[in-house]
Amino acid sequence: MKEKKTEVILEVKNLKKVYMKNDGEPHVAVNGISFELMKGEIFSFLGPNGAGKSTTINMLTAQLTPTDGEIVFQGQSLKDNPIFAKSKVGVVAQHNNLDRGLTARENLIYHGQYFGMSEGDAAKKADELLASFGLTDWGNDYVKSFSGGMAQRLKIARAIMHQPEILFLDEPTTGLDPAYREILWQHVLKLNKEYNTTVFLTTHYMEEPERFSDRVAIYNKGAIKTLGTVEELRKKVPSQTIITIVLDALNEDVVKEVKSQADVKDVSVKDEKTFVVYVDNSQKVINELLALIDKKGLTLESINLSATTLDDIFIHLTTNDIKND
Repeated sequence: MKEKKTEVILEVKNLKKVYMKNDGEPHVAVNGISFELMKGEIFSFLGPNGAGKSTTINMLTAQLTPTDGEIVFQGQSLKDNPIFAKSKVGVVAQHNNLDRGLTARENLIYHGQYFGMSEGDAAKKADELLASFGLTDWGNDYVKSFSGGMAQRLKIARAIMHQPEILFLDEPTTGLDPAYREILWQHVLKLNKEYNTTVFLTTHYMEEPERFSDRVAIYNKGAIKTLGTVEELRKKVPSQTIITIVLDALNEDVVKEVKSQADVKDVSVKDEKTFVVYVDNSQKVINELLALIDKKGLTLESINLSATTLDDIFIHLTTNDIKND
């Protein structure tokens, strides 16, 4: 079990961001959220696409001005002293913000020097990271020629060059193959353990927060739905045993009939073919499900029985919000 983190490094109080749409109507992207980041923790901030995760990161890293609320970094207001906060963080953004007029090696060295590293130390660190992320042969190439995956690896290397106190990772493993995803996490965990770096992660790969996070916040439609350890979040779902069913087609009558069964605690619709059933007596429910599917003349493509995962928790806590949009 991980040691509990007790030192607050970042406080977020009633943070809000409102945009004006083209028709003049306001759009609330972030709706008064509050939380704390603890020194040395890995904190995952999970939500659907378009929920406001990147907007939140941009405000926390002083790239975007909040409409309202307060951000306090190590006791100092981000609004009053943004330079102090910027000097302490590393950011892997979703968009490609590398300097296309520089080589890969120059991107890393200049970034390191900007954050106070000597030229020699920056050059040494740059070469180490280029080798680690499989980019040594392209170190002297301009990044404008890089593929999306190569650029992503270089963005990650740049963000960890100066050993930041808080590392913000906005879907960092998108576009990476499994081998480089593991390399990324080797570096992140080394920073976390050796330098007590705090990590703020957004991702759609649910196994990552399940494996590495101290705490997880599930966020949707501008609000934090729940926050806690993965084990604490498991208690938010109706049951620890689930059945995932994939049919050739799904209709509301099937979902209603499944919900009416005595040993079914709840049902979540994942997509137009897939639904998740939270159960107490799995064998009894499976038999009833198979009989129902046969009676309805539907084709069963797959059925799977498993313990509740973070993916299941996420679906359960966000499905109603998505359907009500």
